[in-house]
Amino acid sequence: MILIHNSKYLEFLSKFGIGGAHPGGLNLTKKIFKSENINHSSEILDVGCGTGQTAAYLANRYDAKVTGIDVNPTMVAKATRRMKKNHLPVKIIQGSIEKIPLPDRHFDFIISESVLSFVNKPIALNEIFRLLKNGGRFIAIELTMIQRLTEKEEQEIKQFYGFDSLNTKKDWVALLNQAGFEHVHIRKDTSTDSEPDYHFSDDIEPEFYEVMEKHLEMTFKYLNYLDSRIYSCTK
Repeated sequence: MILIHNSKYLEFLSKFGIGGAHPGGLNLTKKIFKSENINHSSEILDVGCGTGQTAAYLANRYDAKVTGIDVNPTMVAKATRRMKKNHLPVKIIQGSIEKIPLPDRHFDFIISESVLSFVNKPIALNEIFRLLKNGGRFIAIELTMIQRLTEKEEQEIKQFYGFDSLNTKKDWVALLNQAGFEHVHIRKDTSTDSEPDYHFSDDIEPEFYEVMEKHLEMTFKYLNYLDSRIYSCTK
């Protein structure tokens, strides 16, 4: 079951073509990869690549071999246009993180920026583990529950975003360990958000402006209960 298709919030992101929608934005992505050992021979996969902002940065900054995958055809089209416009040899493919049409043990790094919360986590993590080379690194920026909410409040969040669950740090670590990952390291995001990066669709239905307003309302309402964490681990 691919929950990602049922999220009006993700449809809103695709219509507005928002790059770096994850907390911390591109500034956080840059900071994370500064501490990783990347070079021109590194094979990197950006799962749920959206408009391709991160993939383009990694290809341009490190001259790495980058692939991006996203299930949303609008995002795939926008990412493809970005690479063509910037003359970057990044491969963009349409597909689900739950069944990635790529070979085993191919990548040195896989990054997931606010993606796993929207899909079947055990299946997606097993796929990511399969795709990584032995010793490969997985980095995820994910929504993390820091205080428990009432069942009604949790249901409101899950229904709006299309989540199947809300995870604590302990939950995320258990999922990563279950998939086979080791040396899980957790960091809190202390970076400043980047300037929004938009690639608007030609026609945006009024309902998606309402989704944007609801997202802002939810962000403020649950500010002290939900946060993001950076999870890095090794195969």
